[in-house]
Amino acid sequence: QLQVVESGGGLAQPGGSLRLSCAASGFTLDSYAIGWFRRAPGKEREGVACSRGNGGMVMYADAVKGRFTVSRDNAKNTVYLQMNNLKPEDTAVYYCAADPESPLACTAMDYWGKGTLVTVSS
Repeated sequence: QLQVVESGGGLAQPGGSLRLSCAASGFTLDSYAIGWFRRAPGKEREGVACSRGNGGMVMYADAVKGRFTVSRDNAKNTVYLQMNNLKPEDTAVYYCAADPESPLACTAMDYWGKGTLVTVSS
């Protein structure tokens, strides 16, 4: 059974950092696109970043460019979202999602985790 599980959320101060993990089971990450999304209180879900499979590029939303970085550890079958210089507006539930790599992979993800809460507050 294909599954992704997020972890690493918590409370951070403005300007601080957190690293989220997305652990995959039931499939090998290498050939899958992995997306990070978030839903802030009272807002719709939005895309944060998408890491294309098969060694493809990573795309970031404008709101997080220069602050968030996606990396993969294929040996651990895990994708990370390093979040630096956090802002209160980054407060949200963060989700990772997976889809077999394809030209449309980052626009429609098939497999979703349950999310992890990130709160940025002083």
